[in-house]
Amino acid sequence: MSKSLVIVESPTKAKTIGKYLGRNFVVKASLGHIKDLPKNDLAVAVEKDFEPNYAVIEGKKKLITELKQAAKGAETVYLAADPDREGEAICMHLQEELQTKAKDAPQIFRVRFNEITPAAIRKAFEQPLQVDVNLVQAQQARRVLDRLVGYKISPLLWDKVRRGLSAGRVQTVALRLIVDREREIRAFQKEEYWTIDVQLNAKKPPILNTRLMKLNGENLRIPNAEGADSIVANLDGVPYTVDSVVTKEKKRNAVPPFITSTLQQESSRKLRFSVKRTMMLAQRLYEGVELGEEGLVGLITYMRTDSTRVSGDALTEVRDLITKRYGAQYLPNSPNVYKSKKDAQDAHEAIRPTAAMRTPEELQSLLAEDEWKLYRLIWMRFVASQMNPALFDQTTIEVSANGKDNAKYLFRATGSVPKFDGFLAVYEEGKDAKDEEDDELKNRLPAVTPGEVLKFRAISPEQHFTEPPARYNEATLVKELESDGVGRPSTYASILSTIQEREYVKKEGGKFVPTELGFVVTDLLVESFDDLFDVRYTARMEEELDEIEDGKIDWREAMSEFYGKFQKDLEHAERNMTDIKRMEKPTDLVCDKCGKPMVIKWGKHGSFIACTGYPECTNTRELTVDLPDVGNADLSEQGAEEYCENCGRTMVLKKGRFGTFYACSGYPDCKTTKRIGATEQKKADVKLDEPCPQCGSNLMLRQGRFGEFTSCSNYPKCKYVKQKTIGVACPTCDQGEIVERRSKRGKTFFGCNRYPDCDFVAWGKPIRETCPQCSGKYLIEKWLKAGPVAQCPNSECKYKRPIEVTPEETVANAGS
Repeated sequence: MSKSLVIVESPTKAKTIGKYLGRNFVVKASLGHIKDLPKNDLAVAVEKDFEPNYAVIEGKKKLITELKQAAKGAETVYLAADPDREGEAICMHLQEELQTKAKDAPQIFRVRFNEITPAAIRKAFEQPLQVDVNLVQAQQARRVLDRLVGYKISPLLWDKVRRGLSAGRVQTVALRLIVDREREIRAFQKEEYWTIDVQLNAKKPPILNTRLMKLNGENLRIPNAEGADSIVANLDGVPYTVDSVVTKEKKRNAVPPFITSTLQQESSRKLRFSVKRTMMLAQRLYEGVELGEEGLVGLITYMRTDSTRVSGDALTEVRDLITKRYGAQYLPNSPNVYKSKKDAQDAHEAIRPTAAMRTPEELQSLLAEDEWKLYRLIWMRFVASQMNPALFDQTTIEVSANGKDNAKYLFRATGSVPKFDGFLAVYEEGKDAKDEEDDELKNRLPAVTPGEVLKFRAISPEQHFTEPPARYNEATLVKELESDGVGRPSTYASILSTIQEREYVKKEGGKFVPTELGFVVTDLLVESFDDLFDVRYTARMEEELDEIEDGKIDWREAMSEFYGKFQKDLEHAERNMTDIKRMEKPTDLVCDKCGKPMVIKWGKHGSFIACTGYPECTNTRELTVDLPDVGNADLSEQGAEEYCENCGRTMVLKKGRFGTFYACSGYPDCKTTKRIGATEQKKADVKLDEPCPQCGSNLMLRQGRFGEFTSCSNYPKCKYVKQKTIGVACPTCDQGEIVERRSKRGKTFFGCNRYPDCDFVAWGKPIRETCPQCSGKYLIEKWLKAGPVAQCPNSECKYKRPIEVTPEETVANAGS
């Protein structure tokens, strides 16, 4: 009997599904998409109704041949890629390649499942479907749309700013949000205001801490110290009387189970995982993780979803768990049902454990640390979502005082006391900032009665200033993008990675800060394509993609409507976009070498100040403000002097590949440099007694941007650099030695000193020790929060053990 062929995207998923399907099925992996638009061509025939010209991805031809061969001998072919637009497109392309007109050609079906469990797999294969053309067209519309925007606009940036830059339909909107927020922060004018707190004693402790809220029944704002002092004077020696005491029950409902965006946000807040790492770990948990004797097991449902729906079987299981583990008082009479977003795909489920009875405690020893943390987060959120609300007794006490100015001052204190913890016994949602609820829980109140006169203890006027909006971090940016309807949570990881890789933004303290390049690119694109990169317009495009998926509109009509205006904007931009490369902005500064005016120019590393006498005069200075802010900046401080400690000449600001630094103006006679903020000069080179093995000259201990290194003193005639060995023989060739190297970005890695004859490379420091589990030739040293471990580099092997290191190594790795 012929076997059926099943095709999924990844080898891990293939193994997990293969275990459940049994002997009559052969499961193979497509390794993602097999076709895409080629990189070196637009590949969209606009004149032919936006017909895309897909090509087989480089390196996939052999795989397709293997899949065709496997399909020939199969009775049926099942396409089992992920249940979303991208998965549907993969299935369509596979079907196009595998379908033949031969009489004995196998039937091709599409199977969809939201979790990799025996029951879900069995149900999917009992009811096979056909590829959903609407889903494919929605994916194709997004792909064509993104290709047109990127392929048409990016060359403009290459011409006007520099090569290698990119524009993206959603990527640029995300960058615009970050840039707009930064401008809000820079333009923010802080305002002074004061609060007045009065501490009072009741008959019994604790102290009652109250805040002044109203004056003669009106809300009160105290703008300055004079106003605060006047109120304090008017309250001097007056009695304080309890006006009212109101206690009411406050209910706090459980939060819904995770969807993609809320998982990304909460993982960022609670686990400090990037969006990219969260999605990578979730993919592993979904596709299957090795659980000892059980083998590969899919632990969570599909992680790209915007639906909060939960299957009936899962609800039954989790309700049973809650009763047994926490007690009947935590279980609501009927399951909690949560409303999904209006455009949510309810064919999917929320992100939840495939088996709620599989608790985090059971899996802790079987999962890698980060996998376990994410599973635990998903498990707790799901269980909590089906529990009763938390209850609090919230008490508000109002106290009045008649001032010496005959005005009535009203003070208020609010406190909350937990009455029933409900879902909070399992899980509490993270917050991006503290709120009143946090303060209320901390504020303990004494027992008082209306009319009771309280004893004055102290009065505390305090100065405050309004604060600008906070910069976005990964969690708050994802939240903003989702609430605005921009992009899809499944794309957020790549968007956040791209804007950092392109150096449009950087992270400071976990917050996104736009670079000068980010400001420049945003301003140019918004100047020429304001509608295209507008939040509301981008959100409307997402709605149209959803309508294509639902079969409500034709994708070609949507493309035609978009392209008409886009083409006009593009032609206008080609003629009128500001040319940053050739732009010069005048300044009041004068060249200190030739006396000619200095102007602001744009170079490879950003903006700088240059002499108008170029090329006769090559004097330049670094600009200490971003180009977009030059109009509002005071450039007089550009002339602040810093002197070279070696020759006494002035130091000038320069910008290189690795940031801004001071350099001596006496270059090339004096080559002294100094890092910004550095307290000491670059160390002098030290000549060693060791001879160079290539030319016989002495070796020299030098300081580079990545620390000390040893090279020949006869440089540049002799370019010998002594390699830093770690005392481990190469596990690949057994002839060379492993040496420590640096990548172009300064990251340490390890390779064989016989390169290019031997291409062994590792990011972790190799340890010449055979893995006791998989017999791998070596282990690598890895630094985790819990300390250093020796770990097997084989991704299929989970072996690791703690190792001891010297204090020096601990310090070195803490600073890296």
